[in-house]
Amino acid sequence: MGDGGFDINKKLEELPIDIRLRAIDRLKVTRLRHRKGVFTRLMLILALIGPGILVMVADNDAGGVITYAQTGSIFGLGFFIPLMVLMVPTAYLVQEMTVRLAAVTRRGHAEMIWKRYGPFWGAFSLGDLVIANSLTLVTEFIGITFGLSIFGVKPLFAVLIGIAFVSTVMFTLRYHKWERASLIIAFFNMIFIPLVFFARPDWSLVASTFLTWHINGGITTLFIYVLLANIGTTIAPWMLFFQQSSEVDKGTVPEDIGAAKRDTFVGAIIMAVVAICIIVLTGTVVFGSGIVGTTTSTTSYNISFILKTIASKIGTLPVELFAIGLVDAGIIAAIALTAGTSWAVGEAFNWPKSINLPFLEGRKFYIPGLISMFIAASIVLIPNVPLGFLNITVQVIASIFMPAALLFLLLLVNDKEVMGKRVNKRWENVSIITIMVVLVSMSSLYGLSLVFPHLL
Repeated sequence: MGDGGFDINKKLEELPIDIRLRAIDRLKVTRLRHRKGVFTRLMLILALIGPGILVMVADNDAGGVITYAQTGSIFGLGFFIPLMVLMVPTAYLVQEMTVRLAAVTRRGHAEMIWKRYGPFWGAFSLGDLVIANSLTLVTEFIGITFGLSIFGVKPLFAVLIGIAFVSTVMFTLRYHKWERASLIIAFFNMIFIPLVFFARPDWSLVASTFLTWHINGGITTLFIYVLLANIGTTIAPWMLFFQQSSEVDKGTVPEDIGAAKRDTFVGAIIMAVVAICIIVLTGTVVFGSGIVGTTTSTTSYNISFILKTIASKIGTLPVELFAIGLVDAGIIAAIALTAGTSWAVGEAFNWPKSINLPFLEGRKFYIPGLISMFIAASIVLIPNVPLGFLNITVQVIASIFMPAALLFLLLLVNDKEVMGKRVNKRWENVSIITIMVVLVSMSSLYGLSLVFPHLL
C-alpha cells in the first residue's frame, strides 16, 4: 500500500470507533462510484439499500400483520384493499422527507427537533415517540409469543427467545452488519405473499374492489376504528425517527438521496403487497365465519379464532407459515423499534448514538431501547390481557400521534436555513397537510362516535 493509503489508514485510526466505521463504509461506496462495470454497479446498489426497505418492511410488523388479518376477517374483500395501494405513495412521501433531512443535516430527527425548537418541544416529541415505540413493541411480542405458540412454545420462553435474538443482533453487530442481518430477516416477511394462493381467492372480486371501494357493513364506529388502525400501521411516528437516524448512522449524503428514495419506494411496494395478501387471505377464508366482525368486543379481534378458521378451511400448513411470518415480523420490527428508541434518546441528550459503538462504550445508547423492550415483553406476559384488542388499539394510538409528528417534520423540511435548496415543493406540502387533516378528522370522528353512539 502506498503512502496515500497509509495516511488514510492512520487518519482513520485516530477517529472514534463509531465515526471510523462509518467512514470506512463511506470509502467503500466512494470507490464503487468511481469504478465501472455491471458487477460494480450491482455492488453499489446493494451497498446503498437498507433504511428504506427496513423501515417499510418493519412497518409490516407483528402488530400490522395481526391488524391486516383482523381487517380482512371483519370487513372481507373491499375498501381496505385499494386503501393499501393508496398507502404506497402516502408512506413514501412521508418517509422521503426523512431521507432528505438526514442527507442534508447529518442529524437524527430527535436531535433536529431539540436543536431547532428547544427542550420543551424536543421533550414533547421524544415523549410521544417513546410512548408510541413502547406500545408498538408490545404488539411485536404479542406476535412473537402467539406465533411460537403454534409450535408449542410457552409464552415465557417465546418472550425470552425474542429478547435474546433482538439483543444479539443489536449489541454484537456494528451498523453495516446489523443492517445486512436485518435485511435478511426482513426478506422472510414476504412469506405472506405465497400464502394468499392457499385461499384460492376470486381475483375478479379482488380487482373489483378498486372500482367500488365497497365497505361491508357501511361506515360505522368499528369501520373508523379499523381504518385508523390500518393507517397507524402504515405510517407511524417511529418510522420518521428510525429512518432518519438510520440514514445518518449509515452515512447517507446528498449524493445518495436518489438511491435512498428508490430504496424507500421499493420498501413501500413490498409493504403494500404483503398487506393486501394478508387481507385477501383472511377476507376470503375467515370473513363471515362465526363471531368475527359482528361486535366491537375483544372477541372480534381474536387472532386465535382467525387462525383456527384458516386451519379448518385450508389446512394447517398455511397456519404454520403464517406463524413463521408473524414471528419474523415481530423480530424485525423489535430490532427497528429498539434501535429507534436508542437513537432518539441518544440524540436528545447528546449521548453516544451509533450502532457502530461496542456495548460497553455505548451503553448509554443501548440501554433505553433495552428497557423499552423488557417493559413491552413483561406486559405481554400479564395474565388475561386482551391481546387482540390491545394490538389494534396500539395501531389506532399511532395514527392519533402521527399529526404532531408530521407537523415537526413539515416544519423542518421547509426550513431553508436547514435544507437550503432541498426544501419541500408546494405539492409536497399540500399532500402532507392533506394527510394530517385526514388523520385529525378520522380521530375526531371516532371520538365523537364514542360520545354519540348513534352518530354513524
